[in-house]
Amino acid sequence: MQLDVILPVLGAGAAGFGIAYAFSLLKDRAVRAERIAHEQSLREQLRKESEAAALAARVAAQEQLNRERADLDKALSSQRESLNTEEQRLAEREAVVNRQLDRFAQVEQELRQRNEALEQSRTALETERQLLRQQTSEARARLESVAQLDTTSARTLLLKEVERESAKDAADLSRHILEDVRRRSEAEAKRILAITLQRCAATQTFESTTATVALTGDDMKGRIIGREGRNIRAFEAITGVTVLVDDTPNAVVLSAFDPVRREAARLAMERLILDGRIHPTRIEEVVNAVNAEMDGFILQTGESAVARAGLPPMLPEICQMLGKLHFRHSYSQNVLHHSVEVAHLAGLMAAEMGEDIYAAKRAGLLHDLGKALSHEIEGPHALVGADFLKRHGEPPDIVNAVASHHDEVPHENLIGILVSAADAISASRPGSRSESMTTYLQRLDNLEKIALSFPGVEKAFAVQAGRELRVIVRPDQVDDSVSHQLARQMARKIEEELLYPGQIRITVIRETRCVEYAK
Repeated sequence: MQLDVILPVLGAGAAGFGIAYAFSLLKDRAVRAERIAHEQSLREQLRKESEAAALAARVAAQEQLNRERADLDKALSSQRESLNTEEQRLAEREAVVNRQLDRFAQVEQELRQRNEALEQSRTALETERQLLRQQTSEARARLESVAQLDTTSARTLLLKEVERESAKDAADLSRHILEDVRRRSEAEAKRILAITLQRCAATQTFESTTATVALTGDDMKGRIIGREGRNIRAFEAITGVTVLVDDTPNAVVLSAFDPVRREAARLAMERLILDGRIHPTRIEEVVNAVNAEMDGFILQTGESAVARAGLPPMLPEICQMLGKLHFRHSYSQNVLHHSVEVAHLAGLMAAEMGEDIYAAKRAGLLHDLGKALSHEIEGPHALVGADFLKRHGEPPDIVNAVASHHDEVPHENLIGILVSAADAISASRPGSRSESMTTYLQRLDNLEKIALSFPGVEKAFAVQAGRELRVIVRPDQVDDSVSHQLARQMARKIEEELLYPGQIRITVIRETRCVEYAK
């Protein structure tokens, strides 16, 4: 009885389980089919998006290609214009050179004519000397007969008279010869310098013993100072510069006479401000990193200067010293830029005079190398630089040119003279150097005082921004022959007592005015 009841129940349960299982399979298939349909829809959407992106990329690439093609056409047009301008400039320069050659031929003809005239003057002078000897013999005979003097006394009187006349003749002849030589030499020197200056020009930067660092806000000043000033003391101790924190808004000032150290401190301060972490340990890390970078920058700057001068690579030690000149200035003129300019000027003048262009350029570039060592080794920068170059294997002519460019040792070759001239040109050309108004006025006042210190000087005027000194003398106290001697003495005294860029021209003026009235 129980078995009959249980079996139908079990059968009904099995049938229900089968139905449930079949329903579950159908549900899973429906879900899988829905998922497959969804995935196909996503793939189709992705395919459409990728096609749209590819189309947009092709359009953008075509637009970029069109823009680059337009830029290239513009650059080519600019290059064509530059080439046309350069061809026109070369044609003008060729015309200038041809005119200079014609002028040189004309000057050569004039010199030949002057030499012939000088030879005629010498012949006439010799005739006058023979006549003078004859007159001297006659005068001796008259003196002996009239004055009843012995031969020794008559000879003494005659020699004194002849000495006075000969001294005057010699002074006049010397003055004429010096004027002729000076006129010819100045004309040739002006020609060479004009050609040199036309082919070389450079700009200069200005000197400063301070550097200003901009701040993001005045609250940064407190972080730079630190608690009880520990940050600013650590920064000054590590860098060796003085940090000035004043009322200037959003700025601090770094002061130091060593330009390399000042520049390293400026870079370190800017990095600390950008980083925001300012404490003694971080300051030391940043300063050490900047110092390492500065060494590489200095070497790279020196090598770049050698390349700009058109010279082959030099020793790293020499390039390191050249790179330090980038941070040094003289009368507001950047010393490294000045050295490169002197190299070009010396090379151009050497080419005009048929000298070694390579040696002139090398000596010109290295002539102020001692300024990078002047704070480390005592002595004039010319001699210090020459000794450094000698120890690093530079040729003797280069060493002498560097040592003698300020006339502290004698010139042994023409290269040193060319370097001295190029140095003076670079220093004295307009715009190369600047000085304060106080220094400028003091230099003019000293020039006039030196001129007035000589006897016979009535007035003195410093003109042409101190490039020329005009001196008016009293005609009753100073004659023409003494005027030349007075100008030379003034030039020597100015060279000994004053420091000035370039050269100063001294002009002595002697004027006699005679006034009468007809009644």
